[in-house]
Amino acid sequence: MRSVRTAFTFLEVMVVVVMIGILAAIVVPQFGGITSDAKASALKASVAGWRSGIAGYRTRQLLSGATPYPTLAQLTTAGTVLTGDFPTNPYNGKSNVQSVTLAQANARSVVNEATCGWNYYVDNSASPPAAIFYPNSDDAVEKVSGATKSANQY
Repeated sequence: MRSVRTAFTFLEVMVVVVMIGILAAIVVPQFGGITSDAKASALKASVAGWRSGIAGYRTRQLLSGATPYPTLAQLTTAGTVLTGDFPTNPYNGKSNVQSVTLAQANARSVVNEATCGWNYYVDNSASPPAAIFYPNSDDAVEKVSGATKSANQY
C-alpha cells in the first residue's frame, strides 16, 4: 500500500504569506494616526477644562467685585479654579503650570518644556485685565486648512 502524505506546498504557503502582507499593508496605516489623534483630543479637552475653570472663576470674581483672573498661586491651588487634579499635557507629560511674560504668551513661546506642562500669563492691573493659558509644547497636532497647527496654538 502507498502512504498518502498531506502537506501544504511551498506555493500555497507563499500565497498565504503574501495575502497576510497585503492585509497588513491596508490595515496598519489606518491605525497609525490613532496615537496622535488621542493626544490631540486629550490636549483639546485639557485646555477646554482649564479655560472653563478660569471663566467660572472670573465670573464669580466679577460678581463679588474682586480681580477677575486667578493668580498663578490661585490657579494651581486645588479647588480654587479646578475641582479635580490638574490635567497632564499629553505632549510632554507634565501637569505643572509656570508663569510667562506677555511677550512670551502673545508669541505662544515654549519655555522650560522639560519641566512645565502649561504656561499662564495674567495681569489683573491691565485695562482690560488679561489672562492667557496655553500648552507648553510646540509639537504638531493636526492639519487645519492644509497647515499644521501646533499644541501651543490652542
